[in-house]
Amino acid sequence: MRVPLTPVESSPALPAEADVVVIGGGIIGAFTAYYLAKRGLSVVLLEKGRIGAEQSSRNWGWCRQQNRDARELPMATKSLDLWEQFQAETGEDAGFRRCGLLYLSRDEAEIATWARWGQFARSVDVETHMLTAAQTAERSNGIDGAWKGGVWSPTDGTADPSRAAPAAARAAQRLGAAVVQDCAVRGLETSGGRLSAVVTERGTIRTRTAILSAGAWASSFCHQYGIRFPQATIRQAALSVGPGDGDLPPALHTSEVSATRRVDGSYTLAISGFGRVDPTPQLLRFSPQFIPMFLRRWRKLRPGGVQGARAGHETLAKWRLDRPTPMEKTRILDPDPDPAAIRMTHERALALMPALKGRPVTARWAGYVDSTPDGVPGIGEVETIPGFVIASGFSGHGFGIGPGVGHLLADMLTGAEPIVDPKPYHPDRFRESAWGKVADF
Repeated sequence: MRVPLTPVESSPALPAEADVVVIGGGIIGAFTAYYLAKRGLSVVLLEKGRIGAEQSSRNWGWCRQQNRDARELPMATKSLDLWEQFQAETGEDAGFRRCGLLYLSRDEAEIATWARWGQFARSVDVETHMLTAAQTAERSNGIDGAWKGGVWSPTDGTADPSRAAPAAARAAQRLGAAVVQDCAVRGLETSGGRLSAVVTERGTIRTRTAILSAGAWASSFCHQYGIRFPQATIRQAALSVGPGDGDLPPALHTSEVSATRRVDGSYTLAISGFGRVDPTPQLLRFSPQFIPMFLRRWRKLRPGGVQGARAGHETLAKWRLDRPTPMEKTRILDPDPDPAAIRMTHERALALMPALKGRPVTARWAGYVDSTPDGVPGIGEVETIPGFVIASGFSGHGFGIGPGVGHLLADMLTGAEPIVDPKPYHPDRFRESAWGKVADF
């Protein structure tokens, strides 16, 4: 582990049965367990490594509405309220703050895209403000450059990736959920065509419902049961610098680099969309569906190496329930950060924000972003295995909407009125071609 992460104490034993088993202890799985336990269901949250140790602790921590795909925007809006409610109701500090997000640009075409999105957002009562060149100059104190325009989204915010998933998991535990770490799920059992149990390396849990919130591992898990869930992972790098002097925005995006202030005053730095694509059997299998996305992002995506294949999360191999699986070999996806990407990110950040000069680099890391062909997650029950629900493929957007997704899944499983319409997220849509269906924002 190269990123900071709050530890969570595991529950003492593996339950023999549960109403719902949640597979994967990232931000989605942890909030799902919390909201299910809040409804009074018996829940087991299973994590092969540590709670929040993969992409949930390696992202920027943004909780945004700005520039969301139209299908995700309602979920993003609801989630902002849920972040606040969660902290108030549980006493947990996930680091959530409505600090506002600032976007700056020198590109007229980019500004025009933001303006079009802003018109749409205001039509659904989302607050967003286009900034003129003069207004960006006022807001961009401490940021070098002649900006042509920007966006200010005052109701958006950030949470702390090192705290958030652990906070949700602890809150779920207090409501009676079992949280079991270092326990990989090897597979599923069915009876009469319906899910009847989840098989782990430590034993079997009888249940009629399992939720797969396995992030980068989801597609290879689905492959074990003939379920086609197209997913590609992008290996992205980031770094953090320590606290220091200088009045910088708490959350800043530019095409050169983006920066996010943490609770302790440190900053996380990254380049939006920049990453490596490691060739794997799974990537080759689904490459036709991902061609539109790769074409749109060709300037920022680079060919990767063997890290992805070695990690085992994108294998097409089948595994047995009575033998160790790739998840037990690789408890935590912790790829080596791309040195060139880290160096470029740091150099760009120092050039853009001189106040960061002299601050020590405190950490460097990389993570695998689980992406779908259209950049929107797959959430819904699998037709061929009733009781098996997918909640994966969040495409780098899952952290901010984690509370909303957990709430939605709890609604779906208890028959409550869903917090948002679940239909746009159903994974059945991936049966169609991805051409022309890539998210616009």
